[in-house]
Amino acid sequence: MNILLNLFPGGLHKALTFSYDDGRTQDRKLVDLFNRHRLKATFHLNSGKFDEDGYVKYEEVARLYAGHEVSAHTVTHPFLERIPRERLMMEVLDDRGALEELTGYPVRGMSYPYGAYTEEVADAIGSLGIRYCRTVHSTGTFTVPQRPLTWHPTCHHKQMKEHGEAFLALDPPPHYANLALLYVWGHSYEFDNDGNWNEIEEFCATFAGRSDIWYATNIEIADYLEALRRLEFSVGGTLVRNPSAGSVWITANGEAVEIAGGETKRLDG
Repeated sequence: MNILLNLFPGGLHKALTFSYDDGRTQDRKLVDLFNRHRLKATFHLNSGKFDEDGYVKYEEVARLYAGHEVSAHTVTHPFLERIPRERLMMEVLDDRGALEELTGYPVRGMSYPYGAYTEEVADAIGSLGIRYCRTVHSTGTFTVPQRPLTWHPTCHHKQMKEHGEAFLALDPPPHYANLALLYVWGHSYEFDNDGNWNEIEEFCATFAGRSDIWYATNIEIADYLEALRRLEFSVGGTLVRNPSAGSVWITANGEAVEIAGGETKRLDG
């Protein structure tokens, strides 16, 4: 029987993403590090903090984070489960609006301030144009999110080395048959506080330039997983249609197969 497996772009089964909160001035050093190693990250920003001491400046946002994803983190960083629904909506929408004005693209991602949320908060955020929202619950696994509005990362960067080694050691399909995502999160100022910039430098050097890993922002992963979920298969499983605009990859007869946007493809040929 032909067992179909999902793959990341290019027929890969591994992906790496980073997620950093608050927009602190140490982001400048972290972005430079990611750029030098050609890695991608998502930065969740509080627009109400711009220009305050220790935070990035309003006018540098578009330039600083170019090539990465700017994502919402609310305007003032409140505990969302403790404020009225009306204020929650303002915190998210006003943050989105300010960031979109700076970046020139729709902001569709977010992380929860303090990692705090309830199911009601998650549902409300989903109604405000937010496609995913990251928690601070580290799973220690390499699973892709089943519910993007409560997206649990693999680990905080303090545990990235041990999880990174396990990630690199994973066998390719069919031995490890799932999509493998290493998701590292944190705050850039922690590297100053802990005096361990060398650790993220070494981690990035280890992971840079690998042909078996897709480097992506949070929203790129969320969009790609949604495109995979939208694939339409025939009853017999020999035909597949991709209704999305971009290509997706799966396996057929043990080989990686690209299904272009809008394409219907036979899988038994």
